[in-house]
Amino acid sequence: MIENSRIEFKRELNSKLEKEVVGFLNNQEGGIIYIGLDDRGEVYDIEDLDGTQLKIIDRIRDGILPSPLGLFDVVIEEIDNKEIIKIIISSGTEKPYYIKKYGLSPAGSYIRIGSSTQQMTTSLIDDLYSRRVRNSLNRILSPRQDLTFAQLKIYYEENGLSLNDNFAKNLELLTEDGKYNYNAYLLADNNGLSMKVAKYKGTDKVDLIENAEFGYCSIVKATNNILDKLELENITKTKITSKLREERRLVDPRALREAAINAIVHNDYSTEIPPLFEIFSDKIVITSTGGLPQNLTEKGFFSGISAPRNKELMRAFKDLKLVEHLGSGMLRILSKYDRSIFTFLGNFLKVSFMFEKDSVDENVGKSVGKDVGEINIKLNKNQEKILAEIAKDNRITQKRISKILNISDRTVQRNTLILQKKGLLKRIGPANGGYWEIAD
Repeated sequence: MIENSRIEFKRELNSKLEKEVVGFLNNQEGGIIYIGLDDRGEVYDIEDLDGTQLKIIDRIRDGILPSPLGLFDVVIEEIDNKEIIKIIISSGTEKPYYIKKYGLSPAGSYIRIGSSTQQMTTSLIDDLYSRRVRNSLNRILSPRQDLTFAQLKIYYEENGLSLNDNFAKNLELLTEDGKYNYNAYLLADNNGLSMKVAKYKGTDKVDLIENAEFGYCSIVKATNNILDKLELENITKTKITSKLREERRLVDPRALREAAINAIVHNDYSTEIPPLFEIFSDKIVITSTGGLPQNLTEKGFFSGISAPRNKELMRAFKDLKLVEHLGSGMLRILSKYDRSIFTFLGNFLKVSFMFEKDSVDENVGKSVGKDVGEINIKLNKNQEKILAEIAKDNRITQKRISKILNISDRTVQRNTLILQKKGLLKRIGPANGGYWEIAD
């Protein structure tokens, strides 16, 4: 690696951190700062790695305006068997950004140009300020102000986090005058957002056989429900050759998950058009509204450059581990598929995952009573562990399974439902007093 317009090396954490971060926030493509690499790319040990990470997060969070929360990640990366710190910075949505203590002036405003970070002129600051996005969701007033967030709090607790009384302010869910904004509306227990998963019999939209609706609840809950639905539909097929039977999913599950989450978190909700998920006999298609965010080019998009349209939603999704670090989702998709699966249609972005033509259907959802070895049902690790616990005690509760396996109650509920739909598990009798039956 060498320093360039998107990469900066720092041998150690120094006083120029905020300057470099501001420079990347104001740049159209964002960038990456490595702490622990000198100008020649030589690796140096970092004393107190965890403490340095926390200092970096605090300095970026508290020392830069407008708030950069949701626009940066601080992660550990290993190079030459040594751990260094990688700061991933997205292009900001509210340019110009500046160092708080110097104010919105040339002394506090910087931009990355080439391999250096340069002070911005007054005219450039004024120009960027005049073009600042006005329809961002944090400025749009929620249609309702009687919002509750019980679902969101449960998801945070499941991830070892808690929301205190100031969570709305901390997550930037308030307008400047202290009222709930549109981000709050989307994350609330009840809202008007509805996302659909449509299923068709053929390769076109002529014969609709199912139109499942997910919504009117926290966008986090709706997202998890959609991911569960796509997981069920993404059945295992078998490619038959002269020598073996090669099992595979219709679509790579990780790529499908990343595309679905990207469509939801980057959708332009100011248009009031939600993302759409469509399942055909030969493909799964995901369409989101808004096109490429922040004037991001197709080249930048495919190279993994991150420019979150909804940084507040991105932050919540990161907290809840629905997304990993910025820009990682696109790279995971492109590791399995080429760029041709993406179609840019003005204000819409479509991702089409085509099924393999030489596969033979083996729909596990219709396999009750069949020999598991013959139908080649694929289970994830949690599902295997759940079945193992039920085999030991068929009256075990989901709560007890959760405690034994050290996974959330919701994860147990979701996977037992999947096992039931796959025909591997039955519930006999009521929820209290009944028992489990594993299919023969």
